[in-house]
Amino acid sequence: MVVIRLARGGAKKRPFYRVVVADRRFPRDGRYIEQVGTYDPRTTQTQVNLKLERVDHWIKVGAQPSDTVRSLIKKVRKAQPASDA
Repeated sequence: MVVIRLARGGAKKRPFYRVVVADRRFPRDGRYIEQVGTYDPRTTQTQVNLKLERVDHWIKVGAQPSDTVRSLIKKVRKAQPASDA
């Protein structure tokens, strides 16, 4: 099964995450199919960059987002109309 989840990067106590599409059997920080965004929780305003068209494609194909990624997608979709105005 294909999942959309976070892969941790960064140094000790300084996390940085990549939003990746990966096979469920691959390790958390291991091999992935495609990187579809980034997430930096340490900035003053939590910074999330997602390629929503690629995320939508993978969800349509059957990929399941993790709970955290699902909430990040929802947050980006909510903020998107405000930035388009």
